[in-house]
Amino acid sequence: MSSDGNKKQFWKRNAAKVPGSIQHVYGAQHPPFDPLLHANLIKAGNKPPPATPGKPKKATTFQEFESITSDAWDVGDDDDELLAMAAQNLNIEVVMETANKVIENHSKQQERQRLDDTTELDQREEEAQEEVAAEEEEEEEEEEDVEEGDGVSPDASLARSSPSTDGRLVKSHSEAPIGSPKDAAGEHAALHRQRSLPHRPPVIPLVARMADQNTSGTPAMTEREASRLDKFKQLLAGPNTDLEELRKLSWSGIPRQVRPIAWKLLSGYLPANAERRDSVLQRKRQEYFGFIQQYYDSRNDENHQDTYRQIHIDIPRMSPESLVLQPKVTEIFERILFIWAIRHPASGYVQGINDLVTPFFVVFVFEYIEEEVENFDVSSLQEEALRNIEADSFWCMSKLLDGIQDNYTFAQPGIQRKVKALEELVSRIDESVHRHMQQYEVEYLQFAFRWMNNLLMRELPLRCTIRLWDTYQAEPEGFSHFHLYVCAAFLVRWRKEILEERDFQGLMILLQNLPTMHWGNEEVSVLLAEAYRLKFAFADAPNHYKR
Repeated sequence: MSSDGNKKQFWKRNAAKVPGSIQHVYGAQHPPFDPLLHANLIKAGNKPPPATPGKPKKATTFQEFESITSDAWDVGDDDDELLAMAAQNLNIEVVMETANKVIENHSKQQERQRLDDTTELDQREEEAQEEVAAEEEEEEEEEEDVEEGDGVSPDASLARSSPSTDGRLVKSHSEAPIGSPKDAAGEHAALHRQRSLPHRPPVIPLVARMADQNTSGTPAMTEREASRLDKFKQLLAGPNTDLEELRKLSWSGIPRQVRPIAWKLLSGYLPANAERRDSVLQRKRQEYFGFIQQYYDSRNDENHQDTYRQIHIDIPRMSPESLVLQPKVTEIFERILFIWAIRHPASGYVQGINDLVTPFFVVFVFEYIEEEVENFDVSSLQEEALRNIEADSFWCMSKLLDGIQDNYTFAQPGIQRKVKALEELVSRIDESVHRHMQQYEVEYLQFAFRWMNNLLMRELPLRCTIRLWDTYQAEPEGFSHFHLYVCAAFLVRWRKEILEERDFQGLMILLQNLPTMHWGNEEVSVLLAEAYRLKFAFADAPNHYKR
């Protein structure tokens, strides 16, 4: 905390700043110009850069970068082994072995699935070929009988047109209407081709086939998922919740049914003591709506109208559109973001903060519905439920931002440091990727700024963000420190695709539109395991990794 003297000096130096005033809005489209990162440009003065024929011009600022490329704003089961990884006192060797085992098991499962599919297809093809051979043999016999004509034995003739046991007449194939030999040959060839092809099961998208009780909807739980849910319920049913044990359980994902209460506890919004929770909820909710009465009417005042206008512009850009564009949801988000900006004048509202409301809002809506929230009419909820969801979302988002507020103060120094740390970390874990980016003059700030500013929310589907935040809230300094290692693991995850791109434009298009649409819990779990391994592998990393 600063002294009173420092506060006065600050406001004296920054006379233009008043609480709640709009600050420069930086985001993926308009990132800050950092003199430290661009010292060479300042020293160079007005010297024109040497011309290099055939080489793309290097973007020195985000304003120049914006003019040559577009920003991409419009864009299985958990492993038990991950439970142990959240324990802080584990031996590093044990942790590393566990993380490696998770990744190795994932690779083996994919290989086994591929072999099983190949074997099954081979078996079906064999069966189909046997059936075709049998049909051909039977048809040849019948053709021989037809050619013999009157020479057919009386028993065979009787068999072809004898009544069945239920009194119906069973005709032979030879008595059916016969087309031209050419037609018969064509039908036979088509039948042969059709039966030669192996039967393939319908392809089910990853999103549909995942037994994921952690996202929207309530698919049937497996026995293992039911067991994990029981563990959470038993832990939360006690008079005093063991938060350390809750973190260990939550690291590898929280069941949808208990996620709202688990997030409120892990964020520090609710106390561990069960008897105090109702009174705390009532007090904090009343406090939030007291802020609404006190401040919200000032949104059109001269000092605050720019802030409110920017919020009003940014909300329609959020996703999922089917949710945030509902008038009731838009009103709720506007109030949450405006009140937060008024109460945090050091940063005010900055583009990117708006995205951080969505996961909390969606999770707390789950307390009241069972269907998919994206297709749910939020206005159909009772007014009291909507008020509770709004207040809880505000306070939990505030708790999150308390740990990363330097990401959103003037010039966003927290993001600047994290992007620089990411660059150094990637250079150590995968030099090939790092050198490839350097070769084509791709600056980390040009793509990773958004990763830090929006916590990968623009890169991952909402269901994956919610699963990721389970671990972030269970991990010490998850949003401020562990997120760096997740970003490093995420970048290296696309190593093959990155190395295949051979120019600046191709790399930027890839990095701004990574193909994660069909990601689910399995992919996020592998990503988190790799990030955890990196965290311990670079435990001796420079101090700025931990800022």
